Amino acid sequence: MSLADQIAPLLPHLRRYARALTGSQKRGDAYVRSLLEAIIADEGILDREMEPRVALYRAFHAIWSTSDMDAAQPEEAADVEQVVSRRLSRMTPINRQALLLTAMEGFSNQEASVILAVDGAEVATLVDAALKEIDEQIATEVLIIEDEPIISMDLEQIVRDLGHEVMATVVTRDEAVNAIGARKPGLVLADIQLADGSSGIDAVKDIFARFSVPVIFITAYPERLLTGERPEPTFLITKPFLQSTVKAAIGQALFFNAEESAAA
Repeated sequence: MSLADQIAPLLPHLRRYARALTGSQKRGDAYVRSLLEAIIADEGILDREMEPRVALYRAFHAIWSTSDMDAAQPEEAADVEQVVSRRLSRMTPINRQALLLTAMEGFSNQEASVILAVDGAEVATLVDAALKEIDEQIATEVLIIEDEPIISMDLEQIVRDLGHEVMATVVTRDEAVNAIGARKPGLVLADIQLADGSSGIDAVKDIFARFSVPVIFITAYPERLLTGERPEPTFLITKPFLQSTVKAAIGQALFFNAEESAAA
């Protein structure tokens, strides 16, 4: 199998990870493009002795940690301190990198240690630190758009266990729009295919027309969001999900939302 054939099926998931890591699909895709350009220039940057997905994510991290796709143009970079500060504010700390790799991407601790180039025993410590940070995040109100009762109850429990409040649980696009009529949620968890045939994607677009809010899509149909354009700002979790995956996504979504609010 050619290198291109090995990489192609992995790219949608790498895009998802890049978005979660950088806080923006545009920034995430910029790093993915940079990685692909580097591979075209030199296939040797991928260790062919490694499992392909581990090698791809390891190479991605090398690009991400050494490049800045948001760097100011030379004539705008007079204040170096400001540029560095902006860069650091958008960097996902290594403990959260470890959590995203294991909880969201499903890598083992050993695989995550290879990707991050850290000692294997350190990954568990990093993950524990990230989970502690998430537990300490400021509470917010969460709107859940989900038509399957058991799943919505699971999500409600996860939200409450994290110390957040369930603002409302709705099952259609119209109900979602009505729910935001009174107040703005701090986070939205949304399915794609809803009870009456309406779309969670359209519901989120309606919400974005009113205000900006972090969104996590939780769906059995990830292909609808892993290819082409999708609403910003969004994260993506595939059903069936683990509680740890949802917890990691909520923590990361609120992490970037807090950064953006502080910079506003």
